[in-house]
Amino acid sequence: MYDTIIIGGGPAGITAGIYAKRAGVNAVIFEKMGAGGQIMLTDTVENYPGFISISGPELGQKFEEHAEAVGVEIKYEEVQKVVTEGKIHRVISDGDEYETIAVIVATGSQPRKLQVEGEDKFTGRGVSYCAVCDGAFFRDKVVAVIGGGDSAIKEALYLASLVRKVIVIHRRDKLRAEKILQEQAFNNPKIEFVWDSVVEKILGDDKFEGLLIKNVKNPDEKEELKVDGVFIYVGNIPNTKFVDVEKTSSGQIITNSVMATNVPGIYAAGDCRNTPLKQITTCVGDGALAAYTAAEYVEKFKGGFI
Repeated sequence: MYDTIIIGGGPAGITAGIYAKRAGVNAVIFEKMGAGGQIMLTDTVENYPGFISISGPELGQKFEEHAEAVGVEIKYEEVQKVVTEGKIHRVISDGDEYETIAVIVATGSQPRKLQVEGEDKFTGRGVSYCAVCDGAFFRDKVVAVIGGGDSAIKEALYLASLVRKVIVIHRRDKLRAEKILQEQAFNNPKIEFVWDSVVEKILGDDKFEGLLIKNVKNPDEKEELKVDGVFIYVGNIPNTKFVDVEKTSSGQIITNSVMATNVPGIYAAGDCRNTPLKQITTCVGDGALAAYTAAEYVEKFKGGFI
């Protein structure tokens, strides 16, 4: 039986593993694909202290190397269910079942879809959710980016270094991204903006042909936009279906100030929890605090106080 099982190998999970190891806790990280999380899909990180600019994959690799250097165990298995039986939690993966005193959920989130006609049909054939993964396929072409937050504008800036033109489509009349990103985008001659608009349909029969967009203030005002591809950044859905704890209506895990959920011994950290800011730095802080709190819980459990 483990003291703590950490589910997810992104910044929150890796940090939790490092802090658990330093606290002398018998812990393991479960990761279904590869350590690093969504930063492995990010071109450039410019707001992580200590690195003025570093690629996402390079930073993710450093996280993994740090964890391995201090002896954190990582199992590459996908967790399918967490079952609480009395004071013990049973973690069921696609490989086996494991018992643990404490669980830290650090599973992050996945891209939210537009849910419009043609989206599923052309995913991977003109529709993408990752500029770093697919941007090179559109070199010297025209692409659209849907969204107005940090992710959308960061990826628009990255795409502008590859493609002929980027058209940012946003449902409001101003961006939500941090100011420095807005300034960079507005000053980039390759980036154009379409305001107060949403995608109604993704066009094409056998191949992707463009977008049908409509004005949110004047819904009858529609336009066919001829682009070679579209990159969608309209938020994320937390990966939390496998654990039965209190959540928001959108599935984000609700925690208190020390990352504890409403179920004793289960904690959450990073983008999967109800947090107003989703950044690598906040994930790291969450992971450290969750590991600290879980270690205290394990100590009390072993001492017979729980």
